[in-house]
Amino acid sequence: MTSTLAIVFHISAFSWYAFIVKSLAAKDGEELPAGIFVYGGPWKYLTFLNLLLQMVFFGLAAVNDLQPEKKAESTLNRCKDLLFSVFGFPVGMFVVVLFWTIFAYDRELVYPATIDTFFPPWINHAMHTFVLPILLGEVLVQPHTYPQTKHALAALGVVGLGYLSWIIWVYLSVGIWVYPLLGHFSTAGLVGFFFFNMSVVTLLYLLGDNLNSLVWSKTNVYLK
Repeated sequence: MTSTLAIVFHISAFSWYAFIVKSLAAKDGEELPAGIFVYGGPWKYLTFLNLLLQMVFFGLAAVNDLQPEKKAESTLNRCKDLLFSVFGFPVGMFVVVLFWTIFAYDRELVYPATIDTFFPPWINHAMHTFVLPILLGEVLVQPHTYPQTKHALAALGVVGLGYLSWIIWVYLSVGIWVYPLLGHFSTAGLVGFFFFNMSVVTLLYLLGDNLNSLVWSKTNVYLK
């Protein structure tokens, strides 16, 4: 039976992400810093796509919690688990880790200072900081069934290639890189950076799998 804590947590997280997504969407059309939302609006930023991903996951989790009769193998429950394990946790953690690593080195490469007048600090942290404790909270409040690792990593690779193709398309269309950092790479450098990022995402996927196993080893049943 789903605990009251899990129900409250999922509804609260969904409401939080819905609020943040609505706040960001409302920015589209305002007087923007140069290069922001040009071609594709917020849909070209992994940060925004991740917020949508988290919102959808927690929405599904809340709906699943509130079902009067749930089965562990129900379609909704399996979709929720796959969404979190394969995408929600590794992509969400990746956004936090990569953003703050690059920000600490040189913020102009990923989040130029001109954006501060457009996005107040609390929105920055909502997008790039609070994702982490919410994900860790999800690990603690409810177990998740993980798929076979090779299938999960294949799905992550396809999504990663899809996103890379999207940001390259944006660059070819308007001549502006989604992230200023990418303009410093050669073609070979871009390929290397992509594989580095996929390596980090892979490690984060394995981290999520191991954390889930550690916390729920006595109750969780794996598909592996």
